[in-house]
Amino acid sequence: MAAQGTDPLTVEVVELIGSVVARYHDEYERAAAEHSLTGAQARVLGLLSMDALPMRRIARTMKCEPSNITGIVDRLEVRGLVERRPDPGDRRVKLAAATDEGRELARRLRTSLDFAREPLAELTAVERALLRDLLRRMLGDATGT
Repeated sequence: MAAQGTDPLTVEVVELIGSVVARYHDEYERAAAEHSLTGAQARVLGLLSMDALPMRRIARTMKCEPSNITGIVDRLEVRGLVERRPDPGDRRVKLAAATDEGRELARRLRTSLDFAREPLAELTAVERALLRDLLRRMLGDATGT
């Protein structure tokens, strides 16, 4: 039953978004486990496979405490998937960066996520761009940054 003031269409959209998120999360956790990673480790590795980042930026992106990221990066570093290096722009700052092995594992993880990829394949490029823009707007990020 819809909450007072909430129309049935909004309720359905919220439920559908919840279902998509839950299915994606479950598949992501399974894919990560197949590579002996936690979901959080896989997400950090995915971020770092795109660009080297300071720990605080990773924490902001993941919406968690920097100390949590330190532990995740430590475990990824022990496996040879991530390395720490000085930031060329500010030598006081350490960046976490995926190693070649880490980037390869992140690529394999991305390609193994059928649920994340398959439904989007049914959409045209214009529909995918519209969906992206609507999701950004819902998150308050119309610029995409």
